[in-house]
Amino acid sequence: MANIVFNIALGRLAYYTSLPATNDALIMVPIETSGIVADSVMRDYDDLATLLAGASNEQTTMGRKTLASVTSAVDDTNDRWNMDAADVTWTAASGNAISAVVICYDPDTTGGTDADLVPLTKHDVTMTPDGSDFTLTISDFARASSAA
Repeated sequence: MANIVFNIALGRLAYYTSLPATNDALIMVPIETSGIVADSVMRDYDDLATLLAGASNEQTTMGRKTLASVTSAVDDTNDRWNMDAADVTWTAASGNAISAVVICYDPDTTGGTDADLVPLTKHDVTMTPDGSDFTLTISDFARASSAA
């Protein structure tokens, strides 16, 4: 489950995760332990380029992953919207330690830059790559509900 929802994504999370555009996707970006900013700072970034221009660093050796089997659906029984995806595996993970992953909405996978990627959620993940495969289990990466 997400540790934070970025301010830019509040109220839009269900829409973005429904993948409404022709060439859109959700992209998972690993963030290095070194330099990672506090949640109170991170949540204010409005695009991935700005996030990475700050103190936080992308762990580029492991690389970004496009989420597969994304589901986004209403759950009337529990009065919420559930967002899920298939687990993500990095084969022979190497490079610097990570402390988080950020899931971003990419409105057009055929072009664009990090300035086009909207950060949706940040998840605390502690991992030091050692050459082994690393699988990140995703179970409802976010839920949205009213506070009624």
